[in-house]
Amino acid sequence: MSRSSPGVKRVAAILNFIADHPGQAFALTDLVRALKLSRATCHALLTGLVEVGYLFRTSDKTYVLGPALAAIGRTATQHFSPLQVAQPEMRKLADEFNVLCGAYFLEDAVVHLRDRAASAGHVGYPVPLGAHFTLHEALAPAFFFDADNGLDTWLRTTAHEPDEAQQQLFGKAAAFVREQRYIAIERKAGFSMSTTAYDEHIANTMKDIPIQPVIKLDEERAYSIAAIMAPVLDGKGRVSFALGLAGFYNNMSLEQVQDAGCRLREACGRVSSFVGGRNAAA
Repeated sequence: MSRSSPGVKRVAAILNFIADHPGQAFALTDLVRALKLSRATCHALLTGLVEVGYLFRTSDKTYVLGPALAAIGRTATQHFSPLQVAQPEMRKLADEFNVLCGAYFLEDAVVHLRDRAASAGHVGYPVPLGAHFTLHEALAPAFFFDADNGLDTWLRTTAHEPDEAQQQLFGKAAAFVREQRYIAIERKAGFSMSTTAYDEHIANTMKDIPIQPVIKLDEERAYSIAAIMAPVLDGKGRVSFALGLAGFYNNMSLEQVQDAGCRLREACGRVSSFVGGRNAAA
């Protein structure tokens, strides 16, 4: 793996330090002390950053963020979209597992399909781009898996009133997501995988949905998987959106479920690094 330049890291350290202290200006000695840089190195870097407009040197010889950097920040904010990073991940997963991979955003207890990538065998998949449905209990743990207040947060955002057994199932499914960082959702026994009304049923009702979260993986059985979902997290560990694989038409073994789940989790981890402003390779 290629190594980064120490100079780039030092430039980033200067810019990040000043950005982390909005409204303040720093002298050369302040930055040398805070960033543990030599005076000569720090002065050279500051001079270069002023020349390109990323920093501005005030009349009292202190430094603040410059106009060129502000313009870059405005452009980045206006065009920032995690889907730009998610799209190639979605395409790779869709083709590898011969499924549809979607990006699902939650707004006011309604899940919206904002983007999707379909394998050649799923171009005509019945859930169109822009589809939306009420967040159902099988999928809720993917968005609300916090151990302390996940259940309460979900209940505050939905009119659904789960009974005690459903709340216990939610708790176990949320624990699975915390441990595995994905959730597998299987069709309940008796459901025909060829039934075209399946997606419409889930989209239009919260009662007697024909799917349930997998709370324990067992190598002794096969799984009729409807979907596998994994959360994309922001810099504070909150769910930004979720990526989901759907269109598994054959029963899956434990190894197949784990393989798809792990690959999805890894993809979401890379997108989370972008959303949270972290280095994906770190």
